[in-house]
Amino acid sequence: MSTFGSPGKLPSTRPTPPQRGSFPLDHDGECKHVMSDYLACMKKARGINDDECRNLAKAYLVCRMDRNLMARDDMKNLGFSAEAAKPPHASEPEKGVKGELRW
Repeated sequence: MSTFGSPGKLPSTRPTPPQRGSFPLDHDGECKHVMSDYLACMKKARGINDDECRNLAKAYLVCRMDRNLMARDDMKNLGFSAEAAKPPHASEPEKGVKGELRW
């Protein structure tokens, strides 16, 4: 006779950990102010990848790393390049629409 919920013996599978490992949640709200600023920026920019919002995202990750809420890593490994911090050259006019994502 079978039991409810189990059709029989199934092969067991082992869960695989995430690529970057696990990290604790911010239960004490140590970086909540930066996260709130980032979410407000995203709402203001209507989801467009704005430089101001990227800087807030970077500040949030730095806050988490400083408080041991995530493993320390280089910003280039987290999607931030050194070139993004530099302002564009004044002699080159920017092409496209402001906030447009370019792949």
